[in-house]
Amino acid sequence: MRKVLQYLVVAGLAVLLAMILMAMSLLDASQRRLRTVERLEVTFDGEGSFVTQDEVEAILSRGYGPYIGQRLDSVDLKRIETLLEGKSAILRSEAYVTKDRMLRINILQRQPVLRFRKDGKGWYADAQGFLFPLQDHFTARVPIVDGAVPMTVPEGFKGRPTDEKEVRWLDGMLEMVRFMEHSKVWEDAIVQMHVEKNGDLVLIPREGKERFIFGNPFDCADKFGRLEDYYRYIVPEKGPDYYKTVNVKFEKQIVCRK
Repeated sequence: MRKVLQYLVVAGLAVLLAMILMAMSLLDASQRRLRTVERLEVTFDGEGSFVTQDEVEAILSRGYGPYIGQRLDSVDLKRIETLLEGKSAILRSEAYVTKDRMLRINILQRQPVLRFRKDGKGWYADAQGFLFPLQDHFTARVPIVDGAVPMTVPEGFKGRPTDEKEVRWLDGMLEMVRFMEHSKVWEDAIVQMHVEKNGDLVLIPREGKERFIFGNPFDCADKFGRLEDYYRYIVPEKGPDYYKTVNVKFEKQIVCRK
């Protein structure tokens, strides 16, 4: 009889505990339904300030509508992320709500590695070759390529080029920039890159009056190696600024002209 009573007590306590937990769960769900968004907080990952919180608020205001005062469990987080990722300078976004009635958004911005200027227009390219317009709020300090850039980029365009020749040239430029960054020599030595009408890429050094005719942006290691040979063997013999142009576009040649 005692064992039966003990069993009934334990079973009763278990049932009571289950009922308490269920009631708490229902109460929490009810409270969640009553909670509404009170404010927005935006955080940014990555260097640069291409996007501001004011701009995020404007995007949501135009594309999503009122979110302050909306129930936490009814906020369409996926829609918010899709809206934000439609802006070219945003690579990825993550939206979520918290118990303290906050709508939080974390934004990963695109990181440009090149800036192009052509016919009074300009655009950026990131390391993956994604092109996007210049931004009003921030100018990235990255290498600039101007002149007869062999790409046709419509106003406001974002994405990879579709023309195969343009893609190949752009990928070559990105590879050249990566080489310069990792060389520890050429990243600071070159201050400007200009594309001539014949398609030749011309590099302008920080010091000296020479203009380095690079040709196309391919075979970078070999071409920069010959430019290093120019500084190692020719400059000590002829002196700085003796030549006006140093041409390394032709294989295994360094053609210097006054």
